[in-house]
Amino acid sequence: MAVGQLIFPPFRSRPPWWGRDLQTLRNSILSPQVQLADIPGRRIEFPMGDGSGDVLLGTLHIPKSKVDYPLVILIHGLTGSEGSSYVMASARHLLDRGYHVLRLNLRGAGPSQGQCRYHYHAGRSEDLRQVIGRMDGRLAARGLLLVGYSLGGNLLLKYLGEAGRRAMVLGAASISAPIDLDAARRAIMRPRNTLYHRYLLSRLKNETRSLPLDAAERRDLAAVRTLYEFDDRILAPRAGFTGAQDYYRRAMALPYLGDVAVPTLIIQAKDDPWIPFRTYDDFAWASNRRLVPLFSPGGGHVGFHGRGAAIPWHDRCMADFFERNRA
Repeated sequence: MAVGQLIFPPFRSRPPWWGRDLQTLRNSILSPQVQLADIPGRRIEFPMGDGSGDVLLGTLHIPKSKVDYPLVILIHGLTGSEGSSYVMASARHLLDRGYHVLRLNLRGAGPSQGQCRYHYHAGRSEDLRQVIGRMDGRLAARGLLLVGYSLGGNLLLKYLGEAGRRAMVLGAASISAPIDLDAARRAIMRPRNTLYHRYLLSRLKNETRSLPLDAAERRDLAAVRTLYEFDDRILAPRAGFTGAQDYYRRAMALPYLGDVAVPTLIIQAKDDPWIPFRTYDDFAWASNRRLVPLFSPGGGHVGFHGRGAAIPWHDRCMADFFERNRA
């Protein structure tokens, strides 16, 4: 598959993971336990400078090889964490290729549940900016690369567009990002996606219960029955938005894509059950040569379990992309 001057292997589903839903669900069905015990990680903390007392936590891994490669920051998706199977798989592959890896937890996710006043959302690009700005210079000396999955992909693309030429990274990769948040929300709430909808909403409500909510917020949370209601009644007022539509409009990455100024690989499946491909198809990709769109017919949502290797296709593609764009 040729994209511009870059050539990537074509994606072909690996049996028995045929179709958008099996590709999407495989991580949950098998939940592959990728092991990193041979490359022990150490905890890193990033205090946020907004007076909340919130701290983002990450786990840093340094490969055994002596290759002088950059540090890659992995940013999970909705209801995910540093321990999500797709994050672990990427970390393993990148470490094997010689990269340093930081598995980052967003506010209130993973080990920070119960320790933050506020919760992550798709538009908290300021949090990522602070993580990068507070990075130990010794860790960032080789340069930084970013990888975002789903919601984390939207967040990193928004950050890159806002920062423009001031972005302190060498490059990035986005996998299955909902660059139009309202379109993605409507897709997830379609009748065919009822099980996905229930699963995500249940996990979101569980995450939110770990926050310091007042009595009224707890009553509202208990009454929420849809993702839209959650965004409108819980997320928006706590994050400073006037409602769900204001959140979707201000937090989505789509308006920022034209201002991204670092090489960025955009991986998206045309059969993603959560994200309508028209949101990608309508953007004029040729208008920003820093963006490298890599669209495959299949792969589902952060799936891409393809033939030829146990390593997910998106991990192989992004590692090759980083290799070609290292300083």
